[in-house]
Amino acid sequence: MKLRVLLVDDEALARARLRVLLADCHAPAAAVVAEAGDAAQAMVAIRQHALDVVLLDVRMPGISGVQLAQAIAGLPQPPAVVFVTAHAEHAVQAFEVEAVDYLTKPVRLERLQQALQKVERLANINAGLQPDLSGEVLIIQDRGRTERVPLAEVLYLKAELKYITVRTARQSYILDGALNELEEKYAAHFMRVHRNALIARRAVRALVKHFDDEEGEGWAVRLSGIDELLAVSRRQLSAVREAIAS
Repeated sequence: MKLRVLLVDDEALARARLRVLLADCHAPAAAVVAEAGDAAQAMVAIRQHALDVVLLDVRMPGISGVQLAQAIAGLPQPPAVVFVTAHAEHAVQAFEVEAVDYLTKPVRLERLQQALQKVERLANINAGLQPDLSGEVLIIQDRGRTERVPLAEVLYLKAELKYITVRTARQSYILDGALNELEEKYAAHFMRVHRNALIARRAVRALVKHFDDEEGEGWAVRLSGIDELLAVSRRQLSAVREAIAS
């Protein structure tokens, strides 16, 4: 199945180059459904077509790409947004509006392919198609009851006093154990974002600015499946950015 793409750039030559690159993408493949030269044309195309991803320039006449991305994010079923721009300084703004990736011109085929792979992974997560974790489960003991929670459903693990909160999209559980031991055992599937929190690598949706009463202004991650934000420590910030970009 090909990803359905909308190209948004006020320069026709830039759109033409992206078309050529997209034709060479194979894992996943992609097909250009529509093109737009500004935000107004883009919104018309989004309403008319079923889309998986919008490849979006930042600087355009009238409404900017960042403003358009904000409008797209407010739609009931928004397509993913990947910024494609000559201006690297807007990357922070891009991730604040939950862009999946940020590519700088001239775009290399390899980077475009990586961005499309992230769009595909996000679509699979939203569709409930989780990666195979070899049947791994966490054993939860709660009020005399034993419950097996599949690791593939866990979005984060957070140390709270003497226990660990295990969070899935549906509910939370309490687990006795040490966060460091879980991090070591499941390093391939979870990454540390704070001294007290691990997140599922597959579930990372965006890195956003965040204000915390204890730590002040900083950063947080948004995960697929829940509205809750998890604070990212300064020590872990570069690792989280690298994970999102990879």
